[in-house]
Amino acid sequence: MNPPSHGTCSPGTPQERKHVSTQAETFEFQVEARQLLQLMIHSIYSNKDVFLRELISNASDALDKLRLESLRGTELHADTSDLHIEIEADKEARTLTIRDNGIGMSHAEVIELIGTIAKSGTAQLLQELKEAKDAAASQDLIGQFGVGFYSAFMVADRVTLLTRHAAQHQGTRWESSGEGTYTIEAVEEAPQGTAVTLHLKPEDAEDRLFDYASEHKIKEIVKRYSDFITWPIRMATETARSAASADTDSAESEADGAAADEGEGATRPMETLNSMKALWARSRDEVTDDEYHEFYKHISHDWNDPLETIRMHAEGTFEYQSLLFLPSQAPPDLFLRERKRGVQLYVKRVFIMDDCEDLMPEYLRFVKGVVDAQDLSLNVSRETLQQDRQIQLMRRRLVKKVLSTVKDMMSEHPDRYATFWKEFGRAVKEGLLDDFENRDAILEISSFPSTHDAEESVTLRQYLDRMKDGQQHIYYMTGESRQTIESSPHMEAFRAKGFEVLLLTDPIDEMWVGSVPEFDGKQFQSIAKGQVDLDTEEEKKEVEAERERQQKEFAELLSWMTTTLSEKVKEVRLSSRLTTSPACIVGDTYDVTPNLENMFRAMGQDIPQIKRILELNPGHPLVTGLREAHGKGEDPAALEEVAELLHGMALLAEGGELSDPSRFITLLAGRLERTL
Repeated sequence: MNPPSHGTCSPGTPQERKHVSTQAETFEFQVEARQLLQLMIHSIYSNKDVFLRELISNASDALDKLRLESLRGTELHADTSDLHIEIEADKEARTLTIRDNGIGMSHAEVIELIGTIAKSGTAQLLQELKEAKDAAASQDLIGQFGVGFYSAFMVADRVTLLTRHAAQHQGTRWESSGEGTYTIEAVEEAPQGTAVTLHLKPEDAEDRLFDYASEHKIKEIVKRYSDFITWPIRMATETARSAASADTDSAESEADGAAADEGEGATRPMETLNSMKALWARSRDEVTDDEYHEFYKHISHDWNDPLETIRMHAEGTFEYQSLLFLPSQAPPDLFLRERKRGVQLYVKRVFIMDDCEDLMPEYLRFVKGVVDAQDLSLNVSRETLQQDRQIQLMRRRLVKKVLSTVKDMMSEHPDRYATFWKEFGRAVKEGLLDDFENRDAILEISSFPSTHDAEESVTLRQYLDRMKDGQQHIYYMTGESRQTIESSPHMEAFRAKGFEVLLLTDPIDEMWVGSVPEFDGKQFQSIAKGQVDLDTEEEKKEVEAERERQQKEFAELLSWMTTTLSEKVKEVRLSSRLTTSPACIVGDTYDVTPNLENMFRAMGQDIPQIKRILELNPGHPLVTGLREAHGKGEDPAALEEVAELLHGMALLAEGGELSDPSRFITLLAGRLERTL
């Protein structure tokens, strides 16, 4: 979050000091905001130079928004003839001002946005910071959050902000030392835009706190981090002064009004510090990786380098260029409803909108970047985008490019792929539910924990390569954790016969496995549903007679138990999936799993209770003993208790919940007592 991205002016110039109200209100930072500010003030992030990048980025956003509003015909009555960013350093006063003439902020926006850092993800961030073991980990977490404006407190012991929204006449002045409070007051006749003035801390080379009032240092930072900004970043420099001084004898220079000296009302000679070249429009060999990384940080407000850079240039029926990035870490709000998603949309180098959702599907919401179209209208709206054929075609191609890039990463950079999947795999799998066109491509880049390796995830292609001769299914089981699944009775036969099973523990796994029938001709099969037959044709012939015999021997018991447990199960049958456990609970082929059933209920959906199937292990002593006792006609009440206990044990073994735990404990205690 970068609150003052609406614009940036300073109380440093005479014009800006006019008619300042003396009635300032004092506010307290929220607790979370105060904690985060203290982290910034005490320099948890070692590279303090980035504060200037963040403030310039906010100023650039403000200029983009003002130009966009003017293109839409909004009546702002704002001067857009010379939109720019200005940096002013005062070495004597030890101040640095970053000023823009962008859209600015209203009084209400200043109150809402500054001092209220505690938006989505803040509490989680602070908790993770407390748990971080070292400073490096803390820096990474700060980077995930993107503190933007507040990074100014790394280099300043006091920050003053003066702003006026382009549609209003009155401005607002905000000031704080970043401790516990800040002040806000109304200002008459403030300039359009926003200025942030930093009252700099003393230079401290040991703490990497440099002289940020130094012209040389400012130029170095702008060149490194903000050279690509599309607005001119200007500063009164020695170079500009020398050039102006040399031109004072020129009549043309006098006509232009250039002044060699600086004074009240004089126009200061300015130097533009950045090249303003759009990175996406430049060829790959003209741009360094560092430049791409800084551009990513500018548009994403992430302080970490991206994991992958994706370039795309399309020509033909319509032209567009794109520069996309895969982040190296998932943002804290990746799974929150109020998150923003989408890439920036430009038309012929003109910024149109942030977070253009129509260019990137929900499951790729973490992708950041820029798409620059040549043939769209400059006043295109979010509503018309949904119907625009070009946008839909661009979206299709961009999605395919992202997915193919991840696939290439799998083979060429497996470590980077592992990082990507760890951070974003859960989100990507959401695409299996609604992106039918790219379902196969998503399956190709997916990986899952499996019984093959306790540490490494496996791809479906790797699973297929290891399948046994004659195996027709991709076996999987869903559950809350790997440990729960591996200890399930359903795993016994698969473990005994050496069949690999995918262990699906993400909540989204419960959803997509029911709608994705197969991968490369092999059907997905839950080991906890339907009938399981792992025997080869030869093994079937060998055990066929034995199974027929067992079916006859257990027929009466199975019929009796089905009737006895009719309120709990739909059927009791013999199992071919058990080797050591006496019983297990399974679902019919198309039944909803218990986990999914619970998820639906948690979302407020009232779905009927689903009866499942109880399978018995015909070779287990408890089951054979029950068959014999039933055949002899022993105490029916006692046998019913055993049947109920068998069902309860099977339910607990798969991590389920008993409908009446106290009754189960009473029955179990009674049976144990009679054995002593």
